[in-house]
Amino acid sequence: MDKTSKARRSVNMSKIRSKDTSPEIFIRKALHQRNLRFRVNYKAIAGTPDLYFTRNPTAVFINGCFWHRHPNCQDATTPKTNSEFWQKKFSDNIQRDVRTIATLKATGIRILIIWECTIKKMMKSQPFCDEMLEVIIQFIKSNDFDYLEI
Repeated sequence: MDKTSKARRSVNMSKIRSKDTSPEIFIRKALHQRNLRFRVNYKAIAGTPDLYFTRNPTAVFINGCFWHRHPNCQDATTPKTNSEFWQKKFSDNIQRDVRTIATLKATGIRILIIWECTIKKMMKSQPFCDEMLEVIIQFIKSNDFDYLEI
């Protein structure tokens, strides 16, 4: 049973943003400090990636574990109320992600997915943050592979 009223739940859900979230801003600041330049919410390609690097065509998606169903993540819980709605919502999100990735790969754009739980760990630990930023930068600058999830 949900302890929150429908009106309050509606207000809470309406405040969830799709862009300029704190994980996005954290990654943007970290990459900008390391002299990497990118486009934000680039609408010219499929999926409107959170970041897009035009020099080495790379789309970066900063995915929330809850909304995009990060496998084996404690943040990817399913609400107990209105479960049919949530199952359909999550299924649609996953299918859209798969279509977007396939479209981008077909056009030669490399894809980096950074999960919200990874960014939370980065915010808590400077050594882990430095390590992950090195992985991110290496992926963006090299052409060794076309897909990475961290």
